Amino acid sequence: MTIQHDDESLAMLTAAVAAELKVQGRMLATAESCTGGWIAKLCTDLAGSSAWFERGVVSYSNEAKQELLGVPRGRIARFGAVSEEVAADMAGGALEHSRADLALSVTGIAGPDGGSPDKPVGTVCFGWALSDDLVETECHRFPGDREAVRRATVAAALSGLLDRVSGIGRG
Repeated sequence: MTIQHDDESLAMLTAAVAAELKVQGRMLATAESCTGGWIAKLCTDLAGSSAWFERGVVSYSNEAKQELLGVPRGRIARFGAVSEEVAADMAGGALEHSRADLALSVTGIAGPDGGSPDKPVGTVCFGWALSDDLVETECHRFPGDREAVRRATVAAALSGLLDRVSGIGRG
């Protein structure tokens, strides 16, 4: 299944997430780095989002990840800011530092600079904290320029959340 990244598709995906969260009576927190708050913006674009969206944190710098989300400095030093380990810590920190009962995080290299042979431009890691003791992570590499990478990141984060939350609601 191809995930669309245009504005209308992202809005529809966000509305689907909102509907599922409302049905389940759940609250979402976001921790965003490379998307700079784009996911939180999409959430709050929907009227009534306060019923299911609790807060969003933009933790662009390593210091913000540490100070706002409690990501240990040693984890960033060992694994890098763009890693599944840090994405997990970001999602867990968003959950811990909010009143939400689930959280998502994104950390990546949107470009055009900042990539390396091990982590080229387009590398993005995701975290979904579904409870205090369950955090799932993934990393992807998206093609294209900065805008394309960020759009794909937003779509993948919301789609991954919807898949997970729909599974909880039906499981």
